[in-house]
Amino acid sequence: MKMNCIAVDDEQLALKKIQRFAEKIDYLNLLGTFDNALSTFSFLRENKIDLIFLDIQMDEFTGIQLLETIKDPPYVILTTAYNEYALKAYELDVVDYLLKPIPFDRFVKAVEKVYARFLKDQNLRQVTQTAPAQNLSSNDQSDYTFIKSGNKTVKVYFNKILYIEGQRDYLQIHTEDSKIMTLLNFKKMQELLDPQKFVRVHKSYIIALDKIDYIENNAIKIRNKLIPVSSTYKVAFFNLLNKNNFI
Repeated sequence: MKMNCIAVDDEQLALKKIQRFAEKIDYLNLLGTFDNALSTFSFLRENKIDLIFLDIQMDEFTGIQLLETIKDPPYVILTTAYNEYALKAYELDVVDYLLKPIPFDRFVKAVEKVYARFLKDQNLRQVTQTAPAQNLSSNDQSDYTFIKSGNKTVKVYFNKILYIEGQRDYLQIHTEDSKIMTLLNFKKMQELLDPQKFVRVHKSYIIALDKIDYIENNAIKIRNKLIPVSSTYKVAFFNLLNKNNFI
């Protein structure tokens, strides 16, 4: 199964190198190369892409700005000559971060990581279906719901949810006891969960307020997971903490 990909870099030599590397990987289908973010954005609106090799430092519109603009971004491997963007890459949930000059073995390692996720997502898309949520309204006083996960319908107690993680077309609900995969989307989940107990802190995360161990800078610790707080959701998150007398 092939992955459709594109490369974005304002340096032609860098684009040619990625193109040369991609041609050696049989499951990569490089559909095009772009030397600016704006033309890339137009292309993405019309085409289904699985992976972007994205340079950070570009004139007028940076790779970071492009990534923050895309509503439902594909997998991303950042390519840059500067290592100070590592934290931002983590916040944007990119798959890997390659420093130039990129050696071929490091390129292979990055795309292998993406391909493993890609195959997993494709398999889950085939075996899961949208969950008909029951008793999940925020006005409903029920302390649990039933979530469709693959061929099972799983009983989920709200007070056991630690956080909910977005993984492309599905969500993974992390509870105190297990991990539950479902095709419920973030919009539906946020409409259904109690907004005084659960809050979105990142494009890929909803967290349970009472499960926070600590907050440091722009990150939340829940159990052994460090969850980023993105600038998009930061103000609303801290306002809710203040409203609930957490701070």
